[in-house]
Amino acid sequence: SAGLKVRFATNTTKESQCFLWSRLQTLGFNIAVDEIFTSLTCARQLVVEQNLKPYLLLEESAMDDFNKWVDVNIDPEKANAVVVGLAPSKFHYEYLNTAFRILQKGASLVAIHKGRYYRRKDGMALGPGPFVTALEYSSDVKSVVVGKPEATFFAKAIQPFACEPDEVVMIGDDVRDDIGGAQAIGMTGMLVKTGKYRNGDENKIDPKPDFIFENVVNAIDSVIKATS
Repeated sequence: SAGLKVRFATNTTKESQCFLWSRLQTLGFNIAVDEIFTSLTCARQLVVEQNLKPYLLLEESAMDDFNKWVDVNIDPEKANAVVVGLAPSKFHYEYLNTAFRILQKGASLVAIHKGRYYRRKDGMALGPGPFVTALEYSSDVKSVVVGKPEATFFAKAIQPFACEPDEVVMIGDDVRDDIGGAQAIGMTGMLVKTGKYRNGDENKIDPKPDFIFENVVNAIDSVIKATS
């Protein structure tokens, strides 16, 4: 109603875009599916553009974003890339060792993002970053990162707006991936003290967040007031 264009830009890789949209609808968010932009989308675009045959370390609920374009159950012997997202059910020795062996044969390593941690109902948990780093270290292959905080992710996220980065506000709870990445390309960063935020996070990036709010509602209210 404020006339502002909105896009939900997320590094969530446990769920496909449609799965996430359905869950948000259930929670009362009346949004269109194309108002959600995920790092899974970026990864799929890269895979298709480079004609990769990926071994996917993803949860089953995320496979929908790939199964129309690639063989999600590829024989590891035929894979020429490894794609890693947040996949707790796949982060154990046999899956990771299979990925390592594929990389040893010259395959590419695609990190949907390298988040260090995320918040679960039972507390903080390891993100995909530590596992991507382990594969990099063991295989001596540098990953290509496609999600936040990469500049290309933010540029693609705002592409439909046909505007400049300095006309965009990024609201998020991850000081590095959300705020640091957005501010690096010229967006205004608004850090909220909810979700995965931990006390003192605002001091972990330089420059510091442009604005800090107690919650998302306060941040949104501030944007509306500034543009009305």
